[in-house]
Amino acid sequence: MEKILDENYYDFLVNNTILQESDLVNVTPINDRHSILHVQMSNFNMCDLGLYPYQRFPTLLTLASQLSLDSSNISQIQSNPTLALLGTGVLVGIIDTGIDYTHPAFRNENNTSRIVSIWDQTIQTENIPDGFNYGTEYTNEMLNTALASENPLSIVPMIDENGHGTALASVAAGSPSADNSFRGVVPRAQLMVVKLKEAKQNLQRIFCVPEDAISYQETDILLGIRYIYAAAQRLGMPVVVCIGLGASLVAHTGVGATSSIVDFLSQLSQVDFAVAAGNEGNNNRHYYGNVRAAPYTMEFELKVSPLDPLFSFEIWPDIQARLSMQIIAPSGEMTAAIYPSIGGCIYHQFVFSPTQMWVNNILIEQENGSQLILVRFVNAAEGIWRIRVSNIDEAPFSFHCWLPSGDFISNETFFLLSSPDTTITSPGDARSALTVSAYDQNTGSILIESSRGYTRLAGVKPDIAAPGYQLPCAAPGGRYTTVTGTGAAAAHAAGAIAIVFEWAIVRGNYSSLTGNDVNNLIIRGATRNPVYVYPNNIWGYGKLNVYALFELLTYI
Repeated sequence: MEKILDENYYDFLVNNTILQESDLVNVTPINDRHSILHVQMSNFNMCDLGLYPYQRFPTLLTLASQLSLDSSNISQIQSNPTLALLGTGVLVGIIDTGIDYTHPAFRNENNTSRIVSIWDQTIQTENIPDGFNYGTEYTNEMLNTALASENPLSIVPMIDENGHGTALASVAAGSPSADNSFRGVVPRAQLMVVKLKEAKQNLQRIFCVPEDAISYQETDILLGIRYIYAAAQRLGMPVVVCIGLGASLVAHTGVGATSSIVDFLSQLSQVDFAVAAGNEGNNNRHYYGNVRAAPYTMEFELKVSPLDPLFSFEIWPDIQARLSMQIIAPSGEMTAAIYPSIGGCIYHQFVFSPTQMWVNNILIEQENGSQLILVRFVNAAEGIWRIRVSNIDEAPFSFHCWLPSGDFISNETFFLLSSPDTTITSPGDARSALTVSAYDQNTGSILIESSRGYTRLAGVKPDIAAPGYQLPCAAPGGRYTTVTGTGAAAAHAAGAIAIVFEWAIVRGNYSSLTGNDVNNLIIRGATRNPVYVYPNNIWGYGKLNVYALFELLTYI
């Protein structure tokens, strides 16, 4: 079995500069900066995170979703005979739960597939994509052979069990269905799909994620980006990649591995990313503290539900602070102060409850250079927990604290005095990606669950708001339904990016256009309500308006 699939190995995300020649037999390359180092696990121990640096463990991501064309004035573009931009010659990449390739939404009028290829990371055969060491690649020829048969799944057995990937792919680029009042934004674009395998259980265990929670690990997403980008280069096509996943247990600064590569590629010609802002705006999973006076200590409260015996949270102080921490259980039992250190892992067994706790108070988290306190619970007692942080330098300080995103934790566990701000998930914090919040296109109001900016270091995110409430979409099994959330809004925005790429690249109007250029055009054309100041942390620079974007181009 490949080590990348073997639960007896950790998949560490490492900088290529640390690799030795002896490591190469245990390495899966990702890009010029990062690789996956497969390290054999002898006996699992929660303090393996401590023995090995925090930043080596890949981040775990969750899904960012659960008629809009006129809301973005896209139909005005497509009904204009001079423009009629439907995504021809543009590649739309979907990195998600897969796709129902048999669905009519992904077929041409002659019943052939509009999907260039699928990399299914969950099926292991000999048909592995070139340059990779796991999964199965299904080419357009294979998909067409399957579609022409009586039993397509006997030839290409790839399915989307969840439906999230199918929904997002159809919102961006689904073929029209008059009977179902459905059409994707760019129904003539071609699709490139990566079906992610679920995260390894050893990674879920180390971060106290319940076994039955659906999660995807950062390393597989990075490889998916590499797969789609390489295909676009080979085909000579402009590409927009939709990422409808996100993570909250990160620094929220945009310097993580996935955010960094998304940022880098978005600055290249003919490449862009539409990324979900996340759905953490109303989950009460973020706390912000700001201490200005002596004794430079703050205590905040976390309500823990019996539904969540297993969870973690992270505290990220400002760069000037060095924080110690104490935990007070609902019973009143208090830990000793836990001080920052370069490495190490503190284990604590509470006396008056079965709660087990591990704390990593990391003085310098290498990717960000700031302190990180990671707290993990097993058998957490129900009730109000108090977290006390103190600046050992006896000076003013501020900090952010985040619980996990998505279904890693129930909505019954939350901070009592939470803040909806600074809840953009990663890689939505990538500087040059188009980060998309979601609004209700029927009422014009932002979705209450849509994550809010800014980043932890005050970077402007989200960039734009797009329709994201009950968007018509395809569902596995040839069905149609609706999808809501910032993942859906990101898919809608991905279609808008494809429209710009068709005008600029395919039609030869601006062949060197970068993703960052496209995003700036979208920002300029956004609809802004005179009541608000822009940018702001809810709407970014306003509502997506593609027609206004092209109106601006007429003055160039």
